[in-house]
Amino acid sequence: MLKEFREFISRGNVLDLAVAVIIGGAFGAIVTSLVNDIVMPIIGVIIGGIDFTGLGITIGSATILYGNFLQAIINFLVIAVAVFLIVKAANSVTKKKEAAPPPPPAPTAEEKLLGEIRDLLKAQNTRA
Repeated sequence: MLKEFREFISRGNVLDLAVAVIIGGAFGAIVTSLVNDIVMPIIGVIIGGIDFTGLGITIGSATILYGNFLQAIINFLVIAVAVFLIVKAANSVTKKKEAAPPPPPAPTAEEKLLGEIRDLLKAQNTRA
């Protein structure tokens, strides 16, 4: 079982996934900062200085903070747009690589020799 686990963990896909999760976490922190520190204050100024994090409704002794929920939705949308743009760029690069046909292989020595023989035969036929 330990051998199987070692084989599983050493596969390239598992390592790629681990790297993606770590980078995704860091990317999430960047997007959260972007939304909290840049996007939300701008939106707040546009709609009259409302601070979304403080928005809430008090029902009895419970407070429903729908402002935090709105902020989470904006976080999600910013992350979704960023991931969409990254995937779209990666797909366009992949399509460009696939669209370009590989160059034809260089002729082999046998093909070169046959070409020379063909050219000599043509030259003999045009003289006669």
